[in-house]
Amino acid sequence: MRGYKKFYEAPLWLKAYELQKKIFILSQTFPKSEIYGLVDQMNRSANSLLANFAEADGRFHYADKVRVLYIARGELQELQSHLIVAASRGYMEKASSSDLIRKYEEVKMQLNLYIGSLLKQK
Repeated sequence: MRGYKKFYEAPLWLKAYELQKKIFILSQTFPKSEIYGLVDQMNRSANSLLANFAEADGRFHYADKVRVLYIARGELQELQSHLIVAASRGYMEKASSSDLIRKYEEVKMQLNLYIGSLLKQK
């Protein structure tokens, strides 16, 4: 049995949630002209990552869980791309962008391990 009862108690979800809060705070400093562009896209990607973790937790079949987790991995990489673009436009420090990208890379590695464990259980 896993070490948590609710999806929002899972270490992977909690780590991504803390990063999502940082993304929200950071994106509020971007130019107003980006509110419906990069700001919206970054927040949607960060939120979608969390939502897909929650959705996968609610799926019964391993293959269905894995399918949703692959979507989550795509959202994570999309967010990393947005961070690179934000830094290249001068909306954030390159060091901050690199740090967040690295932290999301850690989440991705944990996610890959989780997907691998599910595939072994199949």
